[in-house]
Amino acid sequence: MQFATRLDNVETSAIRELFKLLGKPGIISFAGGFPDSAMFDVEGLKEASARALAEEPGGALQYGATEGYEPMRTQLSAFMKGKGVEVAPEGLIVTTGSQQALDLLGKTLISPGDKVIVEGPTFLATIQCFRLYGAQLISAPIDADGVDVDKLEQLIAEHKPKFVYLIPTFGNPSGAMLSLARRKKVLELAVKYQTLMVEDDPYGDLYFGKAPPPSIMSLTKEVPGSRELVAHCGSLSKVLSPGLRIGWMIAPAELLAKATMCKQFSDAHTSTFAQATAAQYLKSGRMPDTLAHVRKVYGERAQAMGAALKRELGDAIAFEQPGGGLFFWARLTGANGKLADANVLAQRAIEKLVAFVPGAPFFAEKPDVATLRLSFATANVEKIEEGIARLGAAL
Repeated sequence: MQFATRLDNVETSAIRELFKLLGKPGIISFAGGFPDSAMFDVEGLKEASARALAEEPGGALQYGATEGYEPMRTQLSAFMKGKGVEVAPEGLIVTTGSQQALDLLGKTLISPGDKVIVEGPTFLATIQCFRLYGAQLISAPIDADGVDVDKLEQLIAEHKPKFVYLIPTFGNPSGAMLSLARRKKVLELAVKYQTLMVEDDPYGDLYFGKAPPPSIMSLTKEVPGSRELVAHCGSLSKVLSPGLRIGWMIAPAELLAKATMCKQFSDAHTSTFAQATAAQYLKSGRMPDTLAHVRKVYGERAQAMGAALKRELGDAIAFEQPGGGLFFWARLTGANGKLADANVLAQRAIEKLVAFVPGAPFFAEKPDVATLRLSFATANVEKIEEGIARLGAAL
């Protein structure tokens, strides 16, 4: 069987492959990027789905508009207004998870050989998706304050990319948060070089203390000419339920029209029943309490993991304590002659019944084999402390 040549540019997810090793009894996994299923507001979702079927069963169960179920778009418009973004319902489309939004960006914008700038490291599925459409990916370095905007400007000027893709708030895998000054600089670069900036924001509501700076999209009102050069991707997966598969994209009208056309070829529309349920949930007013609970639990787990890493691995590992999201991004230092290859450590860790994801696959260029990603979302404090102790033993 002869497959499309575009498949030559991609390979299966290293994370999905790792999951095949996680079937051992007693293993503690920090590998996944999942929210904790215990955090799902099951009762609230039951009530929301019942109301959806009672109030508008035809709309919830019938085919729907590709752009999205109108009540869902209305609720998302209000949800984004609460985060400082003024967008009419017709100014966004509902996608099957935010990952479909990324796929639609690839379909509508990338021709083989086009250059796209991403962060180094960045979301693994983004690397795979954009490469599938033939993109040449350029990595912009990041630090604790997010992407290095001076280096980003150099790369934009040199490569003239089709667009720039950023996860500015508690990014996956970096956990980094782009500073307010850098967010404004990103918008200034968009205007200066007339370059589309794509903001992916699935984690922005998962902060543990002080709220993060406003989204790049919300700051466009402060930088004249920037609104038409920003696309914003959002998701309910990490804050409500991944199973609903509700994401959305806000973008210039011309891009939304092309994305809607391409979505027609893929799935006709995102599940109307899922949209009707999510719309009823947002309308119910339960989301603020849900977010408060999730932030508290994840915040406690993040603190426990940071303390355990310092206690069990000491100067053999370096990391920044995340202020939100689901992940620690760390680097083995090789101190005291200890191992500095996360790929080797991952195999030894499995033998000690603990799992994490090596960081190298998250780099589009020049992978750093000393890096690793750890998720604290699905393990309680006791499991986190035991798991990190096992990791220390493996090291």
